[in-house]
Parts: sequence; C-alpha cells; structure tokens
Amino acid sequence: MKLILANPRGFCAGVYMAIDVVDQLLDILDDEPIYVYHDIVHNLHVVNRFKERGVTFVEDVEDVPHNSIIVFSAHGVSPAVRTAAAKRKLDMIDATCPLVTKVHAEAIRYARRGWQILLVGHHDHQEIIGTRGEAPDSIQVVDSVESIKTLQIDDPTKLIYLTQTTLSMDDASTIINALKVAFPEINSPPSEDICYATTNRQHAVRVLAPQCDVVLVVGSRNSSNSLRLTEIAEAAGTRAHLIDDVDELSEEMLSGSTSVLVTAGASAPEDLVQSLILKLIQDHGGEIEQHDIFHESVEFGLPGTLKKFMRTRDIDPEGRRITMDDMASTNRFLDQHGIPYNVVDLTVSAAD
Repeated sequence: MKLILANPRGFCAGVYMAIDVVDQLLDILDDEPIYVYHDIVHNLHVVNRFKERGVTFVEDVEDVPHNSIIVFSAHGVSPAVRTAAAKRKLDMIDATCPLVTKVHAEAIRYARRGWQILLVGHHDHQEIIGTRGEAPDSIQVVDSVESIKTLQIDDPTKLIYLTQTTLSMDDASTIINALKVAFPEINSPPSEDICYATTNRQHAVRVLAPQCDVVLVVGSRNSSNSLRLTEIAEAAGTRAHLIDDVDELSEEMLSGSTSVLVTAGASAPEDLVQSLILKLIQDHGGEIEQHDIFHESVEFGLPGTLKKFMRTRDIDPEGRRITMDDMASTNRFLDQHGIPYNVVDLTVSAAD
C-alpha cells in the first residue's frame, strides 16, 4: 500500500494557542478548578485529555461557581456571555483564535456604521453564535443559496458579507457568488475571513485526493473543518472517511485500496495521526510519502487576558510565545520506528 501524508494537516496556530492557554493555566494553578466555556477546540481527544487533568467544560456560565476561572474556547463568545461571566465575578481568560476575533471586530465596525451584515456559515456553530452576538440587530446568517431569498435588506449599498472561518472555500464561494448576483453592490470583507489553515488543508486534499483510492481524515464529527475535508475528497471523486482515531479504522474502509491519503482536521492532535500511520504500516506495509503543499510558520503571543492573570500570580509572561509545530515531529516519529519515507515538495506558496 502507498501511504501519502498531506502537509499541512492537523493543528493550526489558533488551536495550538487555545490548548496552550489551558496547559499553562494547569501548570501555574495549584489544584484550583478551571472551567472552559464550550469545548476548547472541536476534538474529542483534546477535550477528554483535559477532563482527565481536572478541567470542567460547561455550556452555560451559570454552571460556573462565583469567583472561579473560566476560559473562552477558540471559537469565541458573544458579549452576552462575557457580561454573564462578569456578573459572576469570574476571571476570564480568552483563548479565542485571533482570526475569529478579527471577524468579530469587522462585525462590530460595520454595525456601528449602520450597515447590514450577511454572515455566511452554519447557524448552530459556536463561532457563528459568538459573532452574531456582537451585533444581533445587524446580522443575518446565510447558510445556503436557498436562504438568500428570505433575507430582509434595507439598503443594498450598505451591505457586507462576512464568513465563518472554518468553511469550505467551495461552499463559501457558491453562497458568496449567489449573494453578489442577488445584491450586486454588496461589499466584501477588507481581508479574507476563511482561515488560512482551513484553506491550506482543503487545498492539499483537493490536490492529493485524486491520486488516491481512499482518504482518511482524522478528526471529530463536531469539527466543521474536518467534515469539510471529507466532503472535498468526495467531491474530487475519492472515497473518504472521517475517524476520531485508529480504533475507528476498519478493513472495509480500505477495501480495494492500494493508495491512501491521510490528513487531519485543524483540531486533531498529530499523535492520533501517528498511531494511524503505524497501524496502516504494520497491517499493510508499503511506502510512505509526505507531500508538502504549503509550509506554514505561524507564531502568536499569549492572549492579553492570560498575561494579566499571570501577573496577578507573580508570574512574568514576557518572552513567552506560542509557536506552531511543523511536520518535523512526524519525520522524527517515522525515524524512531525505522519506517522509511520520502518527502515530496509540491509547495505552491507559503502561508504565514
């Protein structure tokens, strides 16, 4: 069997940051309870690992005791959630992805100008719920081309669309193009809203899937970007399966396959990918190729709320950075297990 590993795959910088925020809190707190509003990222293993370390996840701020510590997940929250947390005198640590924060800021800015905002995305996704909460009277959610006909537009010259950061570029483009037909004067966001990491992972699958018999996507079913990767592979004509981990792999998924593409959603830990690789090689042998489509190099500073909290505990946050790992860890893993591999550089551009 030929095993192709897509690069980039797995954790994006925003996910690294959110997870690192909770990790650092666990390191500096001595048995103090930590509460996280919603799943810190949409991955079952990440959430369960934190639960095993004593972190409590809640869907309602009212479930958090007064004067406790609460972390807001990578997906962002609405002002109403922050207000509720303040009333309970909670120490708020914001792990919202900076790219999501950017969309929130755009929504606030255009709402203040008196514009209407069409937010392209999934109604029930936490990111959409949080963004819409910034300006509920100005925002209408558009989740399909069909929903466009139900929109109430006051002035088509004061209209802008924004998007959920984890959408498929294909799905977003279909809706956006339909919006432009319906409202020729609609404005685009100042810069792309869809996350660079989401775009890069989708492009890698779009390029590599046609070369393979089946695509295995490591990720949880509540992960929007992981679901999109399976849809993109299937749209390219290749069978695709979304699995949380190697335990969900079945021989039926691989039936008749001589070439397999392995990738992972932006919230899936790399060690889950490595376990899958090891299982495939042990059971089927063959060759491994790591195909580099984009080289990502992203670094974030610590969130300001975490820095402020650290200072209250006499911990100096200066110089601490959150740096995204690269695929070198998988190369080391393969070397440690004596598994030969080749790296195929198909890089089309760099993403920072």
